[in-house]
Amino acid sequence: MKHLTSARWPRLFALALGLVATLPATADETCVSPYMKRLTGQEDFMYIWTLGALGMGDEQDKLVTVDVQPNSKTYGKVIHSVSVGGRNEAHHSGFTDDRRFLWAGGLDSSNIFIFDVHTDPAKPKLVSTITDFVAATGGIVGPHSFYALPGRMLITGLSNNQDHGGRTGMAEYTNEGEYITTHWMPTDDALGGAVKAGKLADGYGYDVRAMPRLNVMLTSSFTGWNNYMMNLGKMMADGEAMKRFGNTVAVWDLHTRKPLKVFDVPGAPLEIRCAWNEKHDYCFTTTALTSQIWLIHRDGKGEWQAQSVANIGDPKKIPLPVDISIAADDSTLWVNTWNDGMARLFDISDPFKPKQIYEKQIGAQVNMVSQSWDGKRVYFTSSLLANWDKTEGPEGDLQFFKAYAWDGKALKHSFSVNFIKEKLGRAHQMTLGARAMSAGVPIDLPATTGLATLGK
Repeated sequence: MKHLTSARWPRLFALALGLVATLPATADETCVSPYMKRLTGQEDFMYIWTLGALGMGDEQDKLVTVDVQPNSKTYGKVIHSVSVGGRNEAHHSGFTDDRRFLWAGGLDSSNIFIFDVHTDPAKPKLVSTITDFVAATGGIVGPHSFYALPGRMLITGLSNNQDHGGRTGMAEYTNEGEYITTHWMPTDDALGGAVKAGKLADGYGYDVRAMPRLNVMLTSSFTGWNNYMMNLGKMMADGEAMKRFGNTVAVWDLHTRKPLKVFDVPGAPLEIRCAWNEKHDYCFTTTALTSQIWLIHRDGKGEWQAQSVANIGDPKKIPLPVDISIAADDSTLWVNTWNDGMARLFDISDPFKPKQIYEKQIGAQVNMVSQSWDGKRVYFTSSLLANWDKTEGPEGDLQFFKAYAWDGKALKHSFSVNFIKEKLGRAHQMTLGARAMSAGVPIDLPATTGLATLGK
């Protein structure tokens, strides 16, 4: 192992990931970091990061645990919740690589809440709160994606503390919650070595995903605090505000965290989901404002390219694509559209020509989607942002967590949790939990590969 060269580690990593992906007992989500430990068997819990709402329960943001184990006596029920104090614009969360802790952020306060999910997986416990994120990172506002690296957490931002616009960066922390460093998104006047493939380098941020075997990391872009904390109707009527959305996807060197290339991707590209097969060198994203699927791919010459490959619904009606979920075998892509409450399934067997093959309305609005590794269970939540969410419609279809079975032809409803009736708040992002995890995952790469230390 001492003599492994940097030319061999991508093949090693790809082989190991391939072996993990074929394990019949693996049940994890398909959007997780490849560095994370995996769940085994049927998932037991769903952890739902939830926005507090005025007049609803304790009105605080909270982590809600729902029993999703069909053999359990409390299947389909809320079995635990832990409030964090106040309303922080709860948004996304993510596990550390060892899956012992779940980090969750607030887009308004920029506070980060760390939950112990390993001592008692059925009853997560708030063990730490990071309140100096903005100061420690040098001005990043709005911690969004929490992405596990070996021994570290990579956190994307949405804004900054200077003008509260969309220019932002990413920060690295240790798993113990200690700040390490900041990486600013490339801009026209500070490209950091990146090359612009189009006209823009706007410095906006949103999501991040990595493909370790290719030593590549991708980031997308959304909008800043001034917009995401504004009333949706007011913002859409404000011509200047509508100009303040991200229009780029950036490709980075994963090991050095240096930006390599910036693509024009108009219309606020949000979630990024990358193919799992080691022969598939591509990722997908969708644009919220222009309602398109974009393919970010490596061409025959090894160069990264970006192109629009499909429309989502009728772009003129602004269905507003939000979360997406790729199948573990890279065959299909779930795409949620918040404005019409639809979940659409695309055949992506030819990634350059996605074709819609199914659709179902989940509620008056729908945001996040998570599917099990085997694709047989699909979960949905409702909330997008506190000031953007709809307030009129059937109560059970406004703020919810819904579980479905997928038989390859249609979604079949399993159960729903009405977050308004339960006085819990606005259900946002989900993470799967279980009592057991697979052994030997994440894969411990030798230090000589560079990925075991990732820049330490």
